[in-house]
Amino acid sequence: MKILSLNILDIVQNSIRAKADKISIEITESVKNDLYRIVVTDNGTRIPVDIHENITDISEATRTKRKMGSGLPLLKYYTEMTGGNLIIESIEGKGTQVKATFSFSHKDRQLLGDIAGIVIILISVNPDIDFIYRHFTDKGNYRFSTKETKEYLGLNTLNSRSLLEDLGSMIGENLKEIEASGFVFRQSLKEVF
Repeated sequence: MKILSLNILDIVQNSIRAKADKISIEITESVKNDLYRIVVTDNGTRIPVDIHENITDISEATRTKRKMGSGLPLLKYYTEMTGGNLIIESIEGKGTQVKATFSFSHKDRQLLGDIAGIVIILISVNPDIDFIYRHFTDKGNYRFSTKETKEYLGLNTLNSRSLLEDLGSMIGENLKEIEASGFVFRQSLKEVF
């Protein structure tokens, strides 16, 4: 997973398996502070204690006895390559938070990729989950909430193909306005659906 948006997708899939019905994705890009941070927070069940202590160990992820992917071990590796870190907090009754911090300017920091497309895929496949997406840069910030969007539009679901395409375009355009990295990878949603 050399594109960070795919790591985010993997983490969110973990949240969905943990029965979360509210998932927040937050990205901070600061050239001024040489900071790049991804935070995924959910209200699902906590990570089991016996798994939590080894969850970022690549040798545990490749074992066949437990169903554990390599997404978090790879994300930890990527953060540490840039002088950053990965912190995972999981509390019974509150949920889990995964925080990956990178050096923004480090040459080995992976690109974000098509985060707008990932958000739209998550919304389309999980219509009952409340997704909140926040993006902060030195130029400004952007926030999107499925719950607020449904309320504003007077809809119970955002699953219409044309609406999803419009939302993807809207998210992409708003991100371009606050873009910090000078690079936007945007795949057409028509290619995804």
